[in-house]
Amino acid sequence: MTRELFHRELTRLQDEVLVMGSMVEKAILDSLQALRDGDAGSSQRIVDEDSRINAKRFEIEDQCIFVVASQQPMASDLRMLASILYIITDLERIADHAEGIARINLMMSDEPLPRRLGYIPAMADRAVAMLRDSLKAFIERDVESARQICNADVEVDRLQDAVYEESFKAMLADPSTIQRNTYLLWTAHNLERIADRCTNICERVIYQVTGRMQEINVSKY
Repeated sequence: MTRELFHRELTRLQDEVLVMGSMVEKAILDSLQALRDGDAGSSQRIVDEDSRINAKRFEIEDQCIFVVASQQPMASDLRMLASILYIITDLERIADHAEGIARINLMMSDEPLPRRLGYIPAMADRAVAMLRDSLKAFIERDVESARQICNADVEVDRLQDAVYEESFKAMLADPSTIQRNTYLLWTAHNLERIADRCTNICERVIYQVTGRMQEINVSKY
C-alpha cells in the first residue's frame, strides 16, 4: 500500500466513523421521540436495528486492523487508528443506551399519553449536541473544541440532578407514580452515560493530536 493510498484509506475510515455517528444520532433522536409519543413500534425498530450499528463498528474495526497490518503507520497515523478503534467502541455503547431508552418505552406501554418528560428532552438535546460536536472535533483535529465539549457534560449532570429531584418529589406526593418515575430515572441515566461517552471521544481527539491521554471530566455517577 503506497503512502497516498494509505492516507486515502485513513480518510475513508474517518468518513465511516461519521456514517456510524449519524446512525447513532438517529437512534438517540428516534428513541426520545418514541418515548414522547408512546410509540412502541418505533421503539421496537430501534431495538431491532441496533445490530446494524454493531455490524458497522466491526466493519470499521476490521478495516483499521487491515490498515495496520498492511502498512507501517507513523506515530501520528497510528494514534489516529487507535483513536478510531476507541471512538467506534464508544459510539456502539452510545447506541446501546439509545436502545435502552427504546426498551424503557416498551415497558411503559400502559402509561397514559401525553408523556410528561420534564427535563429529559433538554438532556437529550445537549447529549446529541455533544455527540455532533465531538465528531466534528475529531474530523477537524480540534483540541480546544474537544476540551470545551467535555465541559458541557457538567450541564447534562445538572439536568440529571433536576430529573432526579423532580421524580422523587412526584413519587413522594403520589406513590402510584413510582413505576413511571423510575422509568424516567433510567432514561436520564442512559442520557447521562451518552454524554460521558462523548467526553471519551473528545479525550481521544486530544490524544490523537497531542499524544497525551488524560481524563478531562470524571462523572460523579
